[in-house]
Formats: sequence, structure tokens, C-alpha cells
Amino acid sequence: MNIPETLAQELSLGLGQIQNALSLFSEGGTVPFIARYRKERTGEMNETQLRTLLERHTYLAELEERKSVVLKSIEDQGKLTDALKASIEACLQKTELEDLYLPFKPKKRTRATVAKEKGLEPLAVFIKERNRPEAPPVDLEEEAAAYVSEEHGIPSPVEALQGASDILAEEVSEKANLRQYLREYLLKEGVFTSRIREEHPEGTTKFEMYRDYKIKVKDIAPHNMLALRRGETEGILTFTIEFDTAVATAYLASQEIHSTDTRIIQFFESMLTDAFDRLMRTTLIGEVRLEKKMEADRVSVKTFESNLRELLLSSPAGMKPTLGIDPGFRTGCKVAAVDRTGKLLEYATIYPNKSEGERQEATKILKSLITKHNIELVAIGNGTAGRETDVFTGEILSKMEQKPVKVMVSEAGASVYSASNTAIEEFPDLDLTVRGAISIARRLQDPLAELVKIDPKSIGIGQYQHDVDQKLLKEKLGDTVESCVNFVGVDLNLASKELLSFVAGLSSAVARNVVVYRNEHGAFRNRKELLDIPKFGPKTFEQAAGFLRIRNGENPLDNTAVHPESYFIVKKIARILNVPLEQITVSSDKLKSINLKELVTENVGEPTLRDIVLELEKPGRDPREEFRYARFSDEVKEIKDLLPGMELEGIVTNVANFGAFVDVGVHQDGLVHISQLADRFVDDPKKVVKVGQIVKVRVLEVNEALKRISLSMKKGVRSSSKSIPKKNKPSPQKHATSVNDLMAKFNQRKNH
Repeated sequence: MNIPETLAQELSLGLGQIQNALSLFSEGGTVPFIARYRKERTGEMNETQLRTLLERHTYLAELEERKSVVLKSIEDQGKLTDALKASIEACLQKTELEDLYLPFKPKKRTRATVAKEKGLEPLAVFIKERNRPEAPPVDLEEEAAAYVSEEHGIPSPVEALQGASDILAEEVSEKANLRQYLREYLLKEGVFTSRIREEHPEGTTKFEMYRDYKIKVKDIAPHNMLALRRGETEGILTFTIEFDTAVATAYLASQEIHSTDTRIIQFFESMLTDAFDRLMRTTLIGEVRLEKKMEADRVSVKTFESNLRELLLSSPAGMKPTLGIDPGFRTGCKVAAVDRTGKLLEYATIYPNKSEGERQEATKILKSLITKHNIELVAIGNGTAGRETDVFTGEILSKMEQKPVKVMVSEAGASVYSASNTAIEEFPDLDLTVRGAISIARRLQDPLAELVKIDPKSIGIGQYQHDVDQKLLKEKLGDTVESCVNFVGVDLNLASKELLSFVAGLSSAVARNVVVYRNEHGAFRNRKELLDIPKFGPKTFEQAAGFLRIRNGENPLDNTAVHPESYFIVKKIARILNVPLEQITVSSDKLKSINLKELVTENVGEPTLRDIVLELEKPGRDPREEFRYARFSDEVKEIKDLLPGMELEGIVTNVANFGAFVDVGVHQDGLVHISQLADRFVDDPKKVVKVGQIVKVRVLEVNEALKRISLSMKKGVRSSSKSIPKKNKPSPQKHATSVNDLMAKFNQRKNH
């Protein structure tokens, strides 16, 4: 197989594009670098195309290696035919290859191998040869009598025929074309069924909706598939695939029975039933289950990727002096002030939710910190006591001349960060909760810079993240973080080693060396200094330099996405425009007059020139959206304050295949079921909402005991974030039960 040609055909790309991209990868190129700085060579392939190419190339390369092993194994057995070799070499999928190899794969002792050891293979061959329309009738028992042998443990013709049947049954069960057809039949017509085990009475498990569950294999949703597998793993339910066995055996008969001899037909019918029931049914069900599991994994991981991307690219409030508050009742609220670089200035503990005296003391401390450190932003964690602390802080700010912007910030994963080696290394002498307050403050300043320090699985934006293929999940989430970091760019003089480690070309060791060098020599003045860092060689510089920014450095281009290898082009543009290089980034009007075609060379094409001009027009720009935040209703602080009909403003915290979860400020996210996302049909929630989006919702139903909130985004929601509660309860929604079930599963999943 010619892999580049196969990839070009599969991905609908030019062969030259494929070959050039693969060449760049082999030279150590990273996806962000190739996508951004090698557009001429790849025909402007984007990151998604490059990652797909790399993934499929790896798959096909592994497939080719496996083919070599399979071919050698069959050849060593002396059983490799030209037709079989051609079929193996034409394989494009690992499943197809393994089907072809199955008859030749070394096996443990089976009924068929035992029968062969008894010398019954010639009998099996004889019966198979008589399975032809033109073959004369035969008395099978008479033929089998010749194989009766006490020495070989064959006491009668019946046992001899059974042994021959075992040999033929194994042969049939290993035929690739039969297995493929039956596998497709199960995928199209099979039905997943599940039962809750008897020892779990009704209403006692979180898998109640699967007590008597049936759905076609082809129609099962990814989250249902993963839930079934989890329930099975936990020993609560059993599930399998039901189908019409008669159809399967009839198909086998149509393919394998060719004789008109009644005795041959009866023998083969019995043998084929045995082949299917004993040797094919269980493995085919297992293969189909695995295929649907892998499909569910891919969909779930893709949803996780999408959510993570939106979260990481959330609008930054800006690097301003910020007060972070980690709320609490009994242990108080930890308050941390950080400067415009995220550096800790001071911390304290306040108790605004206890006695009046402590409340007054808390007021005094907050006012002092805000004034002393010229605080411009206040970030309040949305966990326990979050809304109470939010209201308390709002009352204080309303009476101050200096009024920082107050924002509720998600605490998801903050506790994981606080106990991590990263946090311990940075703040070895601080309490966990103080570290949490610092993290909350920094999340508001720049979500991306802070969230990269946390394992994405701990941020609470996934769907069955503990049940999917962990290797796939880690790989895809790592790709997402890398993509986001390089899309935004990194401030070389502020970035942590964790953030730097995601820059194209930088390993964790090199990222650490960058920080050590910065601490020893002070702020970087130009990109060239990077070459003085241990292990930061020319190749690393090539990959990383364009994504590292230096504000107020010696060269204004160092604060842009223009790669140092292209600085000579900018100098040429400056000469054409007759402006000093130092002023090139403030000459956007003149840049529009440049004729790019005149600057095209053999190595520099229009795509690179367009990117350079675009960057010079808006140097150092942040590609993320303008900062916005949700304004929660002051009348609603807890779930008990919610009433059906209320119209509220909230923020999307997670998007799943069945809907979106929205924080409306009551410590419990509500669910907007997919049927309530819009007035039109929605097949994919990601087409309507995204993590971090500010939305208007209407309360449909509240179950305070079970902590379930059903919301709607359909028309009728007012634009105001403070809405007047409606006293008349709306009519029951048809989807309410399913919504509650889904919410229950999601909450249990998060807790798990």
C-alpha cells in the first residue's frame, strides 16, 4: 500500500500536500508550527486536517507493520496463496486484517484441534468435497465407520462425524466474509437489551432507566452506551445484543450449503448451527459491543475537546490587580490579592457569613485590601457559600468610591490544583484554600494561563470521562490544550512553566529552563536570548519562537506572531512604505497599500505574506472574545428560591450530547435538555451553545429534594437578567422525566 496516495484519496487532499506535511512531521515539525508557518508547503492545511493526517498515517503505518507480521506467519506455515496475499495487502482496517488472519492464528487446544489429533481431518475434507450439487449421494455413517478407533478415542461413527463437524465448524467460524456480514447484520438489526440484577430492587440504583431497556444497536446514543458499560462493570446490570438467530443461520446455510443430498444438508445445518452458537455468537456480540464503545468514546472525547477549547479560550478579564475569594461558611472565606502579573501580594481569612461582629470585621478587611492594592477585579468562587459571599461583597462595593468589577468564577478543579505538586512548588507554605483563592483570582485574569495547570478531566466539562479510552482522551485533550495555547500565544516574561510546556516545540524540561533563565537574568528583551537557554537549540527556536511574545522589548516584532525567520520581509515592507521598523506596527493604513504579489519569492508565498500584514495591522492582539460575565439575580441564591416560570441569566458550564448545563447562581447547575435549546430541531447541542456562553433561561421544573433543575432556552425569555417570578406554574413538560434521569446520571457521574 502506498500510504501517501491512500491518505490523499481518503482525505481528499493533493498528494503533494500529503507528502510535504509528512516530510515536515518527520523533520520534527509540530502541528501548530506547520499550520501557522508552513502554509505554502502544505497548501494551507489547517490544524484539524494536519492532526487527522497524522492520526491516520500512524494508523496505516501500524497496519502495514502488522501486515508484515501476518504475512510472515502464514508464509512460515506454508499456507500463503497469491489470492490471500493480495487480500491482506489490500486491507485498510485492522479488523479486516485480523479476520483474514484468524484461520491461521496460533490457537490453544480446541475441539477442532482435538479432532485433528484423532485423525479426523480426512473425514472432514471428504464431507466438504461432497458438498456440491453434482456430488453423488453418500452414506455418512458408513464413511465415518472407517475412522472408529478405540486407540484414538473414537468409539462409534457418531463420534467420528462429530469430530469432523467440529473441524468444519471452526473453519466456517473463521471465514472473514461470513464474520463481516454477520457483524454488519448485528450492527444494523441487533437490539441492545439490559436488565437490572435481581438483588437491586426498583428505585435503588442510579441506572433505573436501564431496568428494562431496549434500543437498536445502530440507534444507541454514546452516553447510553457508556452508562450501560459502567452499570455492567459495577455489577448492577447486565446487557447484551438480541437478534433473530434464524436469520444468521439461514445466511450461513445460503453461503455454505451447496449439496442436494439430504444427509449432507442435515449434517451441514447441524454443523452451521453449532458454528454460530458456539464459536461466533459471543465473539461477534463482543466485537459489536466494542465497536459501539469505541464509537461512543470518539463522540464523547470530541464533545470533551469542544468544551475544553471553549473553556480555555474564555475571555480574559485582563491582567489587572485582582482579589480572589474562596468562599466558605464554617472555615470562613480565604481572600488573596494578586497583582497584574498574578503574583501574590497578601491574603487573609474573613467570616462574612457568621456573627455581625465578624461580618463587620470582614467588611473592614475587604475594603482595606481593595484600597491598598488598587484592586480592579474581584473573583468569587461559585462553590459553597459563593452566592452569599457574592451578595455580601456586592453590598460593600456599592458603598465604595473604588468599585472593582465583581465576577463569579467556576471553582471546578481548583481543589485539584491546590493539592497539586505545581501549587505546592509555587506556594509551599500556604494552606490549600489560600492556594485556591489565588487560582480563582488568576482564572479571572487569564483562564487559559491558569487552567493549563489542571488535569482537564478535573474541570468538570466532560461526559463519562472516566469510562472512555483513557489513552485517547489524554492524547486528544493534550492536542486541544496545545492548540489553544499556541492560538493565543504566550507572554514570555509572565508565563508559568506549565503554560510554556504547551508551546510548540517546548518540552517540560525546556519550559522549566526558560523560567530558571528568566529568574536568573531578568525579563527577556528579545527572542534571540532564547538560544542562550540550555537545550533551547535552533530546531526548538524554529518551532516555538513565533508563539512567544515579548511586550516592550527591543524589537516590536517580538510582540507579534511574525516568525523571526520572516523579519527580513517586514524590513522590506518598512522600506517600501518608507517608515522606520519601530513604527511598522502603527502604520496599519499604509499597510493596506502593499501589493503582496510583488513580495512573493520562491520560499515566501501569499499565505505567509497575508498573515504577516494581518499581524502588523493588529500587533499583539488577543484573539479571544471580549470579556463578558453573567449577572445572577439577587433574589435567587439557593435552589429553594427558584420557581417555575422564572427568567434568569446564567452561564453554560458543560455541553453534553443530550443538552447543556447552566449555572444560574444556586450551587446546582440546571439542565437545558436538547429539546429545549431552541424553537427548532437541534441534533447537536454544540451547534447552539458552548461552554462559557452567557444565556437567558426560563425555569421549567424544580425538584429541590433531588437537586434537579429543568430549564428552557426557547422563546419567551426576557432580555433582563432580573426577572419577576411567575406565580402560575406552567403545564408539565413531556420531557421532564427524561431530563431528571439525565441530570441524575450527570451528577452521579461528576461525583464519581
